[in-house]
Amino acid sequence: MSIRVVVADDQELVRAGFSMILDAQPDIEVVAEAGDGAQAIAAVREHRPDLLLLDIRMPVMDGIEAARAVCADGDCRVLMLTTFDLDDYVYDALRAGASGFLLKDVRRDDLVHAVRVVAAGESLLSPSVTTRLIADFTSRAAPRAVAPPSERLSALTGREQETLRMMARGLSNAEIAREMVVSEHTVKTHVSNVLTKLGLRDRVQAVIAAYETGLVVPGDTH
Repeated sequence: MSIRVVVADDQELVRAGFSMILDAQPDIEVVAEAGDGAQAIAAVREHRPDLLLLDIRMPVMDGIEAARAVCADGDCRVLMLTTFDLDDYVYDALRAGASGFLLKDVRRDDLVHAVRVVAAGESLLSPSVTTRLIADFTSRAAPRAVAPPSERLSALTGREQETLRMMARGLSNAEIAREMVVSEHTVKTHVSNVLTKLGLRDRVQAVIAAYETGLVVPGDTH
């Protein structure tokens, strides 16, 4: 079964280039293109793709608003496009529900790999990048009331909370397995349970939740 993708970018050549690269893959199908955020939302609602490749900065409605609407609507995953590595908008994109981001000058193979990874339910960001990005994100975010860790995380078992804490530290499944002295399969089960119980889309969102609930704090390495 092909990965169905909508490509949204206000620059026609960029949009066409990404679409051509993705559509050439045997397991990826570009079902629609969009030139702004409003068109992107309409295309997702019409075609029900697996993934929306979405530029952060667009006219009419920017990518942040579009991502928020798409993520609230259903199961379509969002992969953001940005010009700068740590564009301030990236933090808002993660808050809106995006599963990661790509630089617009991404190499062809990396673009294809990213689409496959995110469509498969993983986060695009590597563990080390996730930790740096989310720590910076939480330090910049305006203070806001959040549920106490004991309340929001009460659905998780002790082992699942421990798994979430290690995810937030940037550990891979294999590294978590070594620290917990369990199999990698067991870790994958714990990760899946964390996402399901907290209603999260992927690992990136889980790391955000770990910081927001106070389970870990920026700079925590234990």
